[in-house]
Amino acid sequence: MILKTVANVEEALKGVHNGMTLMLGGFGLCGIPENTITELVKMGVKDLTCISNNAGVDDFGLGLLLHKKQIKKMISSYVGENDEFERQMLNGELEVELTPQGTLAEKCRAAQAGFPAFYTPAGYGTEVADGKETREFNGKMYVLEEAFKADFAFVKAWKGDEAGNLIFKGTARNFNPVMCGAAKITVAEVEELVPAGELDPNQVHVPGIFVQRIFKGSNYEKRIEQLTVRKRD
Repeated sequence: MILKTVANVEEALKGVHNGMTLMLGGFGLCGIPENTITELVKMGVKDLTCISNNAGVDDFGLGLLLHKKQIKKMISSYVGENDEFERQMLNGELEVELTPQGTLAEKCRAAQAGFPAFYTPAGYGTEVADGKETREFNGKMYVLEEAFKADFAFVKAWKGDEAGNLIFKGTARNFNPVMCGAAKITVAEVEELVPAGELDPNQVHVPGIFVQRIFKGSNYEKRIEQLTVRKRD
């Protein structure tokens, strides 16, 4: 059995440098690799291309990297909660590639499975399809989308073992699973790290074969992105 554990986040991020393409799991503020993002800020790496469903908020998640202007390009589906993102994009300081959410997930999954590209009907007839090959299948038009090519994938799981097997909790099982194995190196940070063999195999969402490094994270904030409560009568 190959053990994948590393001592801390600093060791987990060895090899990350300027100009790399990084995948970061999560949806909104749920299931994002908080410890990894904090360390990327400390490292000061820049000119990054970040692939993530969204760009965090101004003071949390990928918003922390945006404030330091460490991100050169964002490949995302939803970016509506970040004022700094909007400012940089409108001022031409940040390159943005908006991608339909299902296409974003499938571009990750294709990379994970080793497929170079796939056809999807999403985006046909819109600017999403500009410059891309299109083809008709059974009377319907499809757009050829290439799989992502990333250097690192950073994911956050609820529980993992020393062999890299992962279990996600609730809605944190979003973009995290499809990003595992979709880059040259996958790093998982977990809330709870247990010895190999302790997890019930029937409960494992991602097998360790897709993970190269795993470490126990800490100080997770578990924020609520939008809190709405009913007024008292």
